[in-house]
Amino acid sequence: MNRILTLFFVTILVFSCKNTDEKQNITDKKHSETVSTPITAIVIHGGAGTILKENMTDSLEKAYKTKLEEAVTKGHEILKSGGSATEAVVETLTILEDSPLFNAGKGAVFTHDETNEMDASIMDGSNLNAGAVAGVMHIKNPIRLAFEVMENSPHVLLSGRGAERFAQARNFQLVPPSYFYTENRFQSLQKVKKKESNQTAFVDPSIKDSKFGTVGCVALDQNGNIAAGTSTGGMTNKRWNRIGDSPLIGAGTYANNKTCGVSSTGWGEYFIRGMVAHDISAMMEYKGVSLQEASEEVIQKKIPALGGDGGIVALDKEGNIAMEFNTAGMYRAYINTEGELYIGIYKE
Repeated sequence: MNRILTLFFVTILVFSCKNTDEKQNITDKKHSETVSTPITAIVIHGGAGTILKENMTDSLEKAYKTKLEEAVTKGHEILKSGGSATEAVVETLTILEDSPLFNAGKGAVFTHDETNEMDASIMDGSNLNAGAVAGVMHIKNPIRLAFEVMENSPHVLLSGRGAERFAQARNFQLVPPSYFYTENRFQSLQKVKKKESNQTAFVDPSIKDSKFGTVGCVALDQNGNIAAGTSTGGMTNKRWNRIGDSPLIGAGTYANNKTCGVSSTGWGEYFIRGMVAHDISAMMEYKGVSLQEASEEVIQKKIPALGGDGGIVALDKEGNIAMEFNTAGMYRAYINTEGELYIGIYKE
């Protein structure tokens, strides 16, 4: 009888241990899957401004949405395949720079002297390294040159002819000014010039709004690194080699793995004064607020109080996305951590 009871209890004990081991294996497997599944996200903008549905043809709206989708999808594919955030930013913005739809690269606006002067910047949130160029006139893709400055020079910001000499030293092929000519941008300049007078040259609303179209991107890669980049042709009718916020780290672009990455678009003079991109990061770091709260505070309160307008796209280390603007519209798109695609143009 004792032998039977002993055998019975041993059987129960073995069965219990087996169930415990199986449960532990399932738990370990789930934990492993959770830990080993990296998150990625990407968000882009194509400029903010007076973008109204009633002023947009169906064909033009479709063209903008198609290009935004192409760009954000390219960046997302790089991230999902294990590429770096900086690589995703460069390749995404290259697509937008190559499109005449946006005020960057091929679609850059004209200066008062009827030239094209372009700015761009990029920042790596993993080490706070950054690169930027300003006032370049013969660089097909300024964002690529900004990346080259970050990776292969001891400097952060190069400008004008010096930046282009550096480009040649790094085997960049310079393009003629005619590459950047687009008829609609040229005609926009002529319209602004006609409205210009000594009294209203720098306060005419048409001049202020004619600069919108800057492109930007923020990406989060599988290693948890954030990168941000911005590229622009600046403001229509700008003079004296004017430089806006886009090539300035902390104003037009900022990335820090501890907080977030930000790319700005708007009235650059105010975004410089407000140090918009860094201000959002600083609020998160020092006040402990969320990305959305910081973005709203800066774009909906601080910048309008100064007299400026525009917007930002941003994402934090968890992949949360912010797309905040105080204008009528902003070309924008994202693919979030769930792989969901969103494209927007107007205020919703």
